[in-house]
Amino acid sequence: MKNRIFALLLLCIAGSSCLKEKLEEGYNKQEANIDSYIAKNPTGQRDSVIIDTLGTYLDTTFVYDTTYVDDVTIIDTSIANIELKYKTEKRDTVITDSLRVVYNGGATRLVRLEEGNGPELSADGNIAFYYAGYTFNGSIDKRNLFVTNHQATAESSNFSLTDPDYSLYEINLGETELIEGLRDGLIGVRAGEQCDILFSGKYAFGNSVFGTIPANSALAFQIWVVGVSND
Repeated sequence: MKNRIFALLLLCIAGSSCLKEKLEEGYNKQEANIDSYIAKNPTGQRDSVIIDTLGTYLDTTFVYDTTYVDDVTIIDTSIANIELKYKTEKRDTVITDSLRVVYNGGATRLVRLEEGNGPELSADGNIAFYYAGYTFNGSIDKRNLFVTNHQATAESSNFSLTDPDYSLYEINLGETELIEGLRDGLIGVRAGEQCDILFSGKYAFGNSVFGTIPANSALAFQIWVVGVSND
């Protein structure tokens, strides 16, 4: 009897270990999908050179044929060559991408627009923002939208609720319950910033089903930051 119980215990432990391994494999694939998504959005700065054509002009070459008749100088002028040339001006134009990647904890933040020189949100700071949440399968797809208070996003995605609330979301990050990935991703944002925050199911709802969100789902949030205060 003891041997059977011990054998069952070992079987349970082995099964639990296999389940954890499969979960980790799944989360690793989600992290790889996030990396691929980031790679499709070029970051940093690149230079380009633009050549402007300002107009054209005729480059004319004259040949002077000089002869002398009775000590009188006669000059025959003839056009030997007419060449159409272009006046050009070289302008160096710097195109700066507005994309920047920030990693914090289990979250990856892709900053799409940065404005102002305000403070970065601290772990216990106050933030006012709009958001749109998606299940993430390699891309941010409006068909996977599950929550938003951003009216334009809701309307463009045909996302409807019985009683929609598009009011600004204002919270203290240290006092509000948020899933780990979203909390990690918000730390460091500034007022005026627009960004995507992405994280695997490990930092979302884990093995739990939440509303329409399947268990172990990777999530992505589009964020529009209105205000930040660390006072």
